[in-house]
Amino acid sequence: MRGGALERRVLVAARVHRVVLGVCGSIAAYKACEVIRRLREKGVQVRCVLTPGAQRFITPLSLSALCGHLVYQDLYDPSVWEMAHLSLAQWADRTVVAPATAEILARTAGGHAQGLLDALILATKPPVIFCPAMDEQMWKNPATRKNVSCLRSLGHRIWGPQKGPLASGKRGWGRMIAPEEIVARLLKIAV
Repeated sequence: MRGGALERRVLVAARVHRVVLGVCGSIAAYKACEVIRRLREKGVQVRCVLTPGAQRFITPLSLSALCGHLVYQDLYDPSVWEMAHLSLAQWADRTVVAPATAEILARTAGGHAQGLLDALILATKPPVIFCPAMDEQMWKNPATRKNVSCLRSLGHRIWGPQKGPLASGKRGWGRMIAPEEIVARLLKIAV
């Protein structure tokens, strides 16, 4: 009986407690708010990295209010942690990019580190979890398929996309998986 209780405590201690959420420039960026809210309800600490494109869809203030911390936006911002990309990579149990655009998939597959999120991903030991969101034509493009294959071969995880209504008004593959599914999957991962 005591062994079972100890085993359960070890399993609980091994779950994800700290998540860095990268938010890219997609209409699905608003769903990041729900991911943060649900993670916080489960006791998970969240730090957010917002790309310049994402700032056209959602404000740093919204994400900051939900996660309770500054939102990181610039690789060279002296007002945040020294070398934020390295500090955040070390701090996080998991790094999730939701929504992940075709752009971030391509940049990561190519090993680029131009912005804070790119550099953070390169400084993070895989797996980074990417939750793609884009139009079906972009998702099915051979270049995107090649980038996804490359990311998987590097040990990263691709969650989604799913088929459903898209921002273009069409229905097809490219819809980001639901925030509740992202959170449920994250909470099942042992660190």
